[in-house]
Amino acid sequence: MSENKAASRYAKSLIDLAKERNALEEIKNDMVFLEQVIDQNPELEAILKNPIVPLDKKSGILENILGAKVNEATRAFAKLIVNKGRSAILFDISKSFIAQYNALKGIVTAYVTTATELTAESRAEIVAIVKKEIGANEVVIREKVNDKLIGGFILKVGDRQFDASIASSLNKLKKEFAQGIA
Repeated sequence: MSENKAASRYAKSLIDLAKERNALEEIKNDMVFLEQVIDQNPELEAILKNPIVPLDKKSGILENILGAKVNEATRAFAKLIVNKGRSAILFDISKSFIAQYNALKGIVTAYVTTATELTAESRAEIVAIVKKEIGANEVVIREKVNDKLIGGFILKVGDRQFDASIASSLNKLKKEFAQGIA
């Protein structure tokens, strides 16, 4: 079984457990916290992935990090994952949990790249368009400013991408001229 499939199955099990205990929101917050901690601490990730580090040491490190900050079910789950020798995929499990939670709640992430920072009106317009086109309940916008763009924007949601940048239009026009179409 591949690591991603295993992470996805563990995440699904945790979602089921969270629903059963009426703690879905709390455990989702725990998974966001865990993902951030592992992402921001490469040493921790290296320890979790190192097969030479004893399981009890990994478990103790996670217990110190998670402590009273997370739900008891999250702590028990993390300990179970470590004891099963699967600590290397804990980061993937947390990412998969968040992705499955977002799908369950109809939350999509829209990645917007622009030449300048978005205005509040532009942001609201993008949210409205994405909600209408995708049928999402909630849209989370991740903005990125790219000064190489002359103007316009590039919007990516899931596997869909819409390129309304001036640079893209100019490149298209340049290709048409090169082919003698225009």
